[in-house]
Amino acid sequence: MATLNSLRPAISGLIRNPILLVITGLYTLLQIPQLVLQSQSPLISALVSLLMTGVLLVLLPFYQGGLIGMANEALAGHTQIRSFIQAGKSNYISLLLSYLVILAVNILFGIAGFVLFFAGGLGFVIGNGQPSTAVIAIIGILGLLIVVAYLLIVISIQFYAHAIVLSDTKIIEGFKYSVKLVRQNLFSVAGYSVIMFFGGALIGLLGGVSSILFSPQPALGTALPDISLPLVILILAISLILTAIFGAFYGVYSVAFYQKINPD
Repeated sequence: MATLNSLRPAISGLIRNPILLVITGLYTLLQIPQLVLQSQSPLISALVSLLMTGVLLVLLPFYQGGLIGMANEALAGHTQIRSFIQAGKSNYISLLLSYLVILAVNILFGIAGFVLFFAGGLGFVIGNGQPSTAVIAIIGILGLLIVVAYLLIVISIQFYAHAIVLSDTKIIEGFKYSVKLVRQNLFSVAGYSVIMFFGGALIGLLGGVSSILFSPQPALGTALPDISLPLVILILAISLILTAIFGAFYGVYSVAFYQKINPD
């Protein structure tokens, strides 16, 4: 099974090339300003958050392409930062445009969800606080269909960047190739997606804890005890380190898995 067979080479490649942790660690550090400034002025926090979101949006395609290129080399032996720069530069435009396509799809699904939520609220008001069972059922089914459709799309196109960087495809061909590989390896992709989901959920949980600790005190309420600054810094450091480790592992493991399911 490709899901399990990819684990050992991924771990070995990461151990041989700790430079990958440096790359993912530096990218993770870019998130610190947003966390720290949450306890400052809301206006400053919002402006910095907006600025950093823009920076990350611009850097993401370069980072994504570079990490995949380095991971591909790491699985074969050793890699270096020069490979990161080369892969990031040569695939930047294709990955950026692909990411914008994905962003547009996310926006469309967000709009669909908002419209459905608004329709549910409208039905609640029209029904004087007691909407009919049929309306609730229809909204529930539509909501479920939207979620399922979104998940299917996300899972089906998750290897588009690997196709662009490693198989030298164009933008549309990259999406199509990803869908093809997923369709041909449904069982393996399901296992891979589960591993990535739980790993990402754990990192997201740590990030959420860090965000809460750096939030302004009024937002915390009186339910949480006071936490010393050294402990907060320690939790933040652990969160950043684990995020960097997971990011590096994801890069190598995803490439190892792609190589297993890719017949070319």
